[in-house]
Parts: sequence; structure tokens; C-alpha cells
Amino acid sequence: MTAQPLPELGLVCISASDRVRFKALTRKRLLAFEPEKQAETLRTLYAENTRRLALAIDFCKEQNIRLYRLSSALFPFADDTLGAAILPEFASELKLIGDRATAFGIRLVIHPDQFVVLSSDRPDVIQNSIKILQTHAWILDLIGLPQSAWTVVNIHGGKGDRPQKLIETIRSLPFNVRSRLTLENDEHAYSSAEILEVCRAAEVPFVFDAHHHIVHEQLDSYDDPSVTEMLEAARSTWPNPEWQLVHISNGQMAFKDPKHSDFIYDMPASYRRAPWIEIEAKLKEEAIARLQQEWIPTLVEPAEQPAVVQLVEQA
Repeated sequence: MTAQPLPELGLVCISASDRVRFKALTRKRLLAFEPEKQAETLRTLYAENTRRLALAIDFCKEQNIRLYRLSSALFPFADDTLGAAILPEFASELKLIGDRATAFGIRLVIHPDQFVVLSSDRPDVIQNSIKILQTHAWILDLIGLPQSAWTVVNIHGGKGDRPQKLIETIRSLPFNVRSRLTLENDEHAYSSAEILEVCRAAEVPFVFDAHHHIVHEQLDSYDDPSVTEMLEAARSTWPNPEWQLVHISNGQMAFKDPKHSDFIYDMPASYRRAPWIEIEAKLKEEAIARLQQEWIPTLVEPAEQPAVVQLVEQA
């Protein structure tokens, strides 16, 4: 009988060290320049962030990290006319980066910012959200990534109590967006059960976040049966169960604190069956390294585990 592969742990956007960083640019600063200088400034920034993205892929390979969340601010203003005209100049370099990530076996995903609200009661907000998603999908296309749930574009449900609007908007999305889109439960607007039903109706995968779940439901432990139940239910929404992606974080000051801690101190035992786990901890690769050293080895020889593995005593 073939043993189940060990979970792959993912880095979110930047590193705790200065090894993975990206340049930023505010709209106010860009608009302070003359048009010609605006184009020059954006072109320089895009070139530098393309170079740094290549370094990020090399960093993940070096650290034995096979899952990497791209920064949603990698190419600022790419959804504006000026940025959209400049970004194709870097198509060849971006495709090489995508090929390099594929050769290294590194999965790339993205999590657009909180301004993406597909369930808003304001049409202009929905249209702007779709525009942002189309830009992210275009960038993923330039990198040469598949138009499938392998290359996740993950968002939250947005405005609560509007699941039907969310479903309708998702169904209307262009294929290169919809084919990659996933939904995640959150702490306030959409519970795990609610987002699960939306995912089933809209036919998009569900990215389960165990910490959002325990905060929303006010649970006292990851050993609550609903954590395992939701993990399994979420898996059923993925076209390929081996692609299932989940998130984990721990509370900074207390178990149900929404703010993220430096490391992952508690890991749901059911996450042994989660193939891909994004690690949302402040110390980034240091948190991943600790899990690789202290949690992953406990999974090599299957044995009965407590519902929560206490990894490190929290100071």
C-alpha cells in the first residue's frame, strides 16, 4: 500500500529575512511625475520585481519550499492603461520564471487583496473587483501557468448575506479567472459551512482555513470534529483532491486571536491529510523550517496522534 505523501508547506509572498522582497510604488508618487517619467518609473519597477521574483523561486528551491504565494502587488498599476501597456515587455522573462518554477516542482498561487468583493451591493465595486482578478489572471498567463485549480487565485466571500450574488458573479467571470478561482472561509462574513455551499453551487474549490474556522465558530481547540469535517468537505470541491490547498495560522496572544503568531505552535492532526498548506506566520520561512524539523518528521511513520500536535511551547 502506497503511503500518503507528506504535506507541502507554502511561503506567503516575502521572507522574514531580506532575501525575498519586492519594490512598491504608491499612486500619489506615480502621478507626481510627468507622463514620460511615469512610464520610465513603472518600467524600472517591473524589471526589478521580475528579477526579484526569479530570486524568490530560487529561494524556495533552496529552502525546500514547493508552494509559493505570489505578491498581489508584484506589478502595481498593471490594471491601468499605462501598466497594461508596459507589462507585456516582460513576457519572455516571466515565462522563463514560470518554466523554472515548474522545473523545480514549485506551485505558484496568488491571494488578491481585500478590495476584491464579488458580492458587493455596488455594481462599480464588482466591476473593479473583476478587473483586478482579470489582471492577476493575465499575469499568471504571462508566467505560463495553467488555467486550472493548480494555479489558485484565492479570495474571500466578501459582503455577507449575499451568497446568490457571489455565485452569479463567479459564473460570469472569464474562463482564465473562473478556472483558477477558489473561495476561503473567513472570521466574520462567511463561515466554513456557508462558503462550502457557495463553492458547490459555483463549482469552485474551497480553501479551508482552520484558524478562521475556530475564530468564527468560537471553538477552543483544533480537535473539534468540525475541523476534520470541513477539511474533508472542502476536499470534495477540488477537481483533483491532490491539489487541495488549506491555510493555517495561530493566534498571536491567545488561541482565538485573529492576529498571526510568529510560528505555528498548534497544527490540526487532520492536516496530515492536507496535501498543500500555506503557512501564515509572521516569521515566514523560519516558521516553515521549524515545521519541517519538528512536525513533518512525526508524520513519516503513521501512528495515532493527538488531535492537536503541540510543536513548541509558546513563550
